[in-house]
Amino acid sequence: MDPFDSNSSDRANLPRNMIENSMFEEEPDVVDLAKDSTAFPTFPALDPDEVVYEPRSSRLLVRGLGENDMDEDEEDCESSARLLGMSFMNRSSAHRSNSSPYTRQAPPRSCSRPSARTMVVCVLFLVIVASMTMVLYFLPGCTFTRTGCRKANKTTPIQPVYPVSTNGQLFPWAQLRLPQSIHPLSYDLTLNPDLDNMTFTGRTIIGMSVLQHTKRIVLHSANLNITKATFKLDNEEARDVIVLEYKPRQQIAVQFTEELKAGQYCVLTLEYSANLSHTYDGFYNSSYTDKDGNKRVLAATQFEPLSARKAFPCFDEPAFKATFLIKINKKKEYMTLSNMPLAKSTPLPNGLVEDEFEKTSVNMSTYIVAFIVANFNPNSKNVSETLVSVYSVPEKKEHTNYALETASKLLEFYNDFFEINYPLKKLDLVAIPDFLAGAMENWGLITFRETSLLVGKQSSPLEKQVVASVIAHELAHQWFGNLVTMSWWNDLWLNEGFATYMQYMSLQTVLPKLDIGNLFLAVRFRALDKDALNSSHAVSTEVNKPEQVEEMFDSVSYEKGASILLMLNASLPGDQQFRKGIIQYLKQFSGLNTDTDDLWNSLTQVEVSTQHQNVSEMMSSWTSKKGFPLVTVSRTGDQVTLTQEHFLLTSDSATHTSSLWNIPVTYVTDNCSFAPECRQIFTLKTKSETLKVPESVKWLKLNYKNTGFYIVHYGEDGWEALTAALSNDVSVLTQEDRASLIHNIFALSRLGRVTFHQVLNLLNYMSKETETSPVTEALLQLNVIYRLLDKRQEHDLVARMKTRIQHQFGSLMDNQTWGEEESVSKQELRSALLGTACSLGKESCVQRAKEEFKKYVESNGTSGIPGDLQQVVFTVAAQSNKDWETLLSMYQYATYDAEKRKMLRGLASTQDARSIVWILKEGLKGDIIQTQELPLVISTVCNGFAGYLFAWDFIQENWDRLIEKFPVGSFAIQSIIKSATSQFSTQTHLDQVQGFFSSLKERGSHMRSVQEALETIRLNQRWMDKNLSALKNWL
Repeated sequence: MDPFDSNSSDRANLPRNMIENSMFEEEPDVVDLAKDSTAFPTFPALDPDEVVYEPRSSRLLVRGLGENDMDEDEEDCESSARLLGMSFMNRSSAHRSNSSPYTRQAPPRSCSRPSARTMVVCVLFLVIVASMTMVLYFLPGCTFTRTGCRKANKTTPIQPVYPVSTNGQLFPWAQLRLPQSIHPLSYDLTLNPDLDNMTFTGRTIIGMSVLQHTKRIVLHSANLNITKATFKLDNEEARDVIVLEYKPRQQIAVQFTEELKAGQYCVLTLEYSANLSHTYDGFYNSSYTDKDGNKRVLAATQFEPLSARKAFPCFDEPAFKATFLIKINKKKEYMTLSNMPLAKSTPLPNGLVEDEFEKTSVNMSTYIVAFIVANFNPNSKNVSETLVSVYSVPEKKEHTNYALETASKLLEFYNDFFEINYPLKKLDLVAIPDFLAGAMENWGLITFRETSLLVGKQSSPLEKQVVASVIAHELAHQWFGNLVTMSWWNDLWLNEGFATYMQYMSLQTVLPKLDIGNLFLAVRFRALDKDALNSSHAVSTEVNKPEQVEEMFDSVSYEKGASILLMLNASLPGDQQFRKGIIQYLKQFSGLNTDTDDLWNSLTQVEVSTQHQNVSEMMSSWTSKKGFPLVTVSRTGDQVTLTQEHFLLTSDSATHTSSLWNIPVTYVTDNCSFAPECRQIFTLKTKSETLKVPESVKWLKLNYKNTGFYIVHYGEDGWEALTAALSNDVSVLTQEDRASLIHNIFALSRLGRVTFHQVLNLLNYMSKETETSPVTEALLQLNVIYRLLDKRQEHDLVARMKTRIQHQFGSLMDNQTWGEEESVSKQELRSALLGTACSLGKESCVQRAKEEFKKYVESNGTSGIPGDLQQVVFTVAAQSNKDWETLLSMYQYATYDAEKRKMLRGLASTQDARSIVWILKEGLKGDIIQTQELPLVISTVCNGFAGYLFAWDFIQENWDRLIEKFPVGSFAIQSIIKSATSQFSTQTHLDQVQGFFSSLKERGSHMRSVQEALETIRLNQRWMDKNLSALKNWL
């Protein structure tokens, strides 16, 4: 899946899915099964799949821990006592320790009778002592000793504490993950959507195999009203059963008195009703306005990661693969789509038509099941025995040609590259008018935002690059994710990192004119920026909560995952070892689920060189821990010493680690620095190692073309030598290496290893720069600082910074044309340069943009603005109240989505307070502006000085409504938090942000993105405190 908004202002961060709020309700009341009570039945012996318990953080679910379940740590006892509410059982005094120091002694007879006051004090003291003794003694799982609760109780049996289901009975499962005793084999789904009333009913028949003896079946269901349930075992008669539901975990269960035996086959049939979802997940309703102004409704699905359970009861985890037979009953005027081709349509007595699809020819995870009820038109062609179709609303069929041609070429490429043909008969790509994510890789039925799939006749090559990139990503998923699937969401990167890597690699071969390399370089830089934070996470990391599943869809899983695959490929000998390894991986695990080790093992098995190191040994350090290394270069004569450490922007005694990575360091020298054959490689495995170079070498540049996921510090002399080399001859290094130096020196300034003066010295060569990547990276980094200064109202410094940027890039800005441009790279360059020029108020730029907008309005949109310049023109226009109103009117009637989106960003860039408030409210309301665009609106508003505080207030006031639309932890929420807070740099704002999110509790306080926001504000504050006074001198 592509969670990212492919057209966002920061294209390097190419949005995404939902979960139900009930998932975040409070934990259930804890029931003490150890009490002698007739209120609850005694539970049967545990299933084999219950021997695995939740991690220590969740161990409060267990009453009476056994001897092997506790470390010798008071924390377990104390937290258990506190959280379990100290519900004590009566115990015989015979169990007490005879050595208790709290034995009460009889007073000596000679003492006089104490006063009443003394008696009260003594009694109170004894009560306190007795209470403390009881707390320590009666704790479940503890045996009392002199030093307190240290010794595990060897007699108390392990008993899980089961939650209470909705009907008051005990729910027979107490974990987030489902038991492994039952495995689904097949689903037979019948769905009856009612698009007039926005409801649906359904029947799900699940064929299952019993893998272990068990007395229960536990699966997922969310917001479904189950009206009837029957169960059939082997050849027995079907019988009615009671379904228990535990809403906080979105689980349902059927419990049996007789044990189901391993090897038996059973069938569970569930009938239910529900409302179509009004958010962007599950089986949800959507609408659009046709060319005659009529409202059209449709229903579509978005199941990844946790929402198939909102459309039908199912085993909603990636490892529970099964076949699917889907039938949809609908009105005659609608057409339907699903993963497989339509098998037959049958008229029903009630006037509806039942569309039945072929049974899936492959086993699928629930999250890639999909179905659509709509009025869409196809554009189709046959490719390698597969019918490829692009669907859209009828009015936009003419915008589907580019997607069809691109998908066809990429399908042929992947069939050949993976040496495994796409396994289904058809491949549909569908543009959904109301869709939160960039796209979703449902097997055989890929769904897209309209802006990620449709390309108009006047579209620029840059817009085509966006569409081709998303298609390439989703088609790669048909192998990585669909054919071979990660076992659990902790290894999401196996899906997303691979699909991200393949999207760039495939387009470099299939559509080289799209210059996709610049975009891949930019996203690698942004992944480094995020992973430098202490709030980052390992590529493969523990996932135990629904919001943690959502949070895995971030730049670490996508871009860092892709970056380490690029690094691995670049470090392997020959061209084909990496490809052979992934072919082996796909063939070995076809139809199965895997973890990270399976991938490394496959790549290791096909090594062509015995001298080359073990892939698994090399790569495990890159996936098992967060962050990346900083490699520091120091030189004495012909000796070059390389030292590695964790590049961590926020470092303290608690977070400092002695992490070591296995780094394939590549380098070039001034003797040979540009061509690929100049590249040399050195493996840095320890803290520090030395290599030799000729003494005549003046400088080294490490990380050739930035294929490695690390940052390099050259020391003062090294940076001076590289700065001088670039000043003398820009072409001495590749454009990737020049951009890499710019990114690295800004990162080192943020870390405090170089001064901002050194940064400015390196940038002095920029007047000679003509390539896209170095210029766009420099402008992005300078814009970050410019906005920080602007938000702090450092007016004098803002003016000086503006002058500095215009002086350094002025000639490049002046050289840009405003006509049509075919080169994608040149479009990227001029879009960045003219966007910066106009935002800084450069008169010639602003004036030309106003003229272009005037021509555009007078021609009623027929006098086209080049696609890469539309954003610049609309943003300038929106700064005038009159033109803002004109732009809003054009936005409401625009039909081409990529252009409409640029208009929206222009509207959101206004500095007029009333317009800012209006656009934020409309984005949430969803009538004129679709709610799916709200993250983009907030991001754009926050870039301006007038809007960023309005946006922060808006988020605080409307938080509950936001998490109704976009679930806690989702990419949309991550984006909103980052946009609103990343430009704060004062203690006041830090306190505000911390106070607000702390007050949310289960409504978002523990999100990783909140920790990232707080850390970023502290880093901004630190950088400003350190550099503000010096900036006044340097600028």
